Amino acid sequence: MNPEALSAAVLAVLDPIAVSLRPDEQLGLQAADIVLERPRNRDHGDWSTNIAMRLAKRLGTNPRDLAQRIADGLAQSDGVAGVEIAGPGFINIRLEAGAAGALAKTIVDQGSAYGTNASQAGVSVNVEFVSANPTGPLHIGHTRWAALGDSIVRLLLASGAEAVREYYINDAGAQMERFARSVLAAVKGEPTPEDGYPGAYIAELAQRVLAAHPGLLDLPEEEQLVVARDQAYEYQLAEIKASLDAFNVPFDVWFSERTLHADSEGPSLVDQAVERLRAQGHVFDEEGAVWVRTTDFGDDKDRVIRRSNGEYTYFAADAAYYLNKGDRGFQNKIYLLGADHHGYVHRLKAVAGAAGEDPEKNIEVLIGQLVSVRGARLSKRAGNIIEMDDLRSWIGTDALRYALERSPADSPLDLDPELLQKRTNDNPVFYVQYAHARTHNVSRNAADSGVDRSEFAPELLTHETESALLGALQEFPRLVAFAAEVREPHRIARYLEELAGLYHRWYDNCRVIPKGDDPIETVHRTRLWLNDATGQVLRNGLDLLGVSAPERM
Repeated sequence: MNPEALSAAVLAVLDPIAVSLRPDEQLGLQAADIVLERPRNRDHGDWSTNIAMRLAKRLGTNPRDLAQRIADGLAQSDGVAGVEIAGPGFINIRLEAGAAGALAKTIVDQGSAYGTNASQAGVSVNVEFVSANPTGPLHIGHTRWAALGDSIVRLLLASGAEAVREYYINDAGAQMERFARSVLAAVKGEPTPEDGYPGAYIAELAQRVLAAHPGLLDLPEEEQLVVARDQAYEYQLAEIKASLDAFNVPFDVWFSERTLHADSEGPSLVDQAVERLRAQGHVFDEEGAVWVRTTDFGDDKDRVIRRSNGEYTYFAADAAYYLNKGDRGFQNKIYLLGADHHGYVHRLKAVAGAAGEDPEKNIEVLIGQLVSVRGARLSKRAGNIIEMDDLRSWIGTDALRYALERSPADSPLDLDPELLQKRTNDNPVFYVQYAHARTHNVSRNAADSGVDRSEFAPELLTHETESALLGALQEFPRLVAFAAEVREPHRIARYLEELAGLYHRWYDNCRVIPKGDDPIETVHRTRLWLNDATGQVLRNGLDLLGVSAPERM
């Protein structure tokens, strides 16, 4: 019996009780409203619910009396071994061993689908992250957002949402002109412009640009800048994409900022955005400039969207981009930004409000904190940053991703590369991956010994370590749904570490392969199901984090 089935059983008992107490009131409860939790002390049962305390006042009765009536009815349900009342009205439920153990076969049968759920069904979400300027290599801050953003999308997809990973390419504006001047100066062998981009990577780009356009310096100065900008941009963006692919972060959409300003077929998307906001009644003109009254939505000041000289501000592009996401069918928009972008929160929420949407529902802005790496060296190519590619090569994709994802985004992070490269239980990613590899080793050894899954008797899974392991396995779908809802991949990582610990303890206490010449019994075959189920959940969880699940270590 999984938590969903148990919630349904509690509801089936509760409904007639509620009708008898309040015949004129419709509770309108669903199974999802029956919150089940694992008791800290397993002696108190497999599951606990506070539903009696939540509903007693509404039903005009005493919490313990209501809990007792629910308990009496629930004790008659199939798969329930016993029900007890604790404290002011907690209902502690103990399942029959067979009902709890049946989960092992369910997991193996469902395979990679176990853990998926429909909690976000019908929701369309655009998750924009990284979005670094295409003027240099990705650095450590981008690396954290790449890992977190990708895992958030994986969680949303596993929970039934229509979610995409989107990268906003800042390929318009002053930074691109500075980039062009920097590359062209390197082509000419001149010093980097005062406001330009330093670093050996600029010289590398310059060499590639010149190789692709040998006659570059024969062109007029303005054409030289255009060619240098566009060609170097192409190379740099390709490098960014390659870095992300190597980090196992596949973007679904690469959105060019230039798209917002293109006006070859009529008004640009930025022009249209201004008029759409004006139609909503939030735009006003003052001193020759066009403003958006963003203070109506919590911003600290109103924002200029078009200056008196006719030039659009960055806010105009932000507004056009937000509206464009809605036009593409995305109800909800999630932005992942670094700590230095904290001021954007009110600004972006104001855009949502001015567009006629709910700033508290249709847009989320997640702010991440800084990452430091012990012993890290600055990039030889870029000079003043720690590059993603250097980190990945040094620490490894799996260890780096896992380390970045196992802590909340809003907490500063200090990575210890020496620890992350150790093949010991002190290294969290090794600990989890080793547990997965051990499940495969057990399966291989079982096959060699003649133990297969030809029998399954879940009532035999009665050892305390089996009860604890099954309890954790039951939690996985609900945890996936919750982690998706709160956008917190670290909950999956911490769960996997707990699951790995429970598996190792079970491994030390329960044999899948008989000792010596002892015969193979049904319990051995049944335990193989539990072993393989645990491996499947570890594999599914690691996949949500974009981390591999090796079969041998």
